[in-house]
Amino acid sequence: QVRLVESGGGLVQAGGSLRLSCAAFGSIFHGVAMGWYRQAPGKQRELVAQISSGGSTNYADSVKGRFTISRDNAKNTMVLQMNSLKPEDTGVYYCNFFTFWGQGTQVTVSS
Repeated sequence: QVRLVESGGGLVQAGGSLRLSCAAFGSIFHGVAMGWYRQAPGKQRELVAQISSGGSTNYADSVKGRFTISRDNAKNTMVLQMNSLKPEDTGVYYCNFFTFWGQGTQVTVSS
């Protein structure tokens, strides 16, 4: 079993920054990609960013150039640095590893 714990969400004004962290506990397979997803009210959960075990990254078009994903395999952690935040970035952000999900952390960007 794997447990994922997110932290770092909060309320920020448009143009501000937040740093989300995900700590993974349990049987971690370092050859598997990890990712961040978000779900806005009334919308489906969507991929925000993904990172392979080797460090290759993939971003949603809406966050390219503003968000940066990174991971530390030795510490079983993953970080999403979010800059130049926009109101449309508001939602619950979830950490994902294989079939496991964290509990989510709320990000609210005010205009």
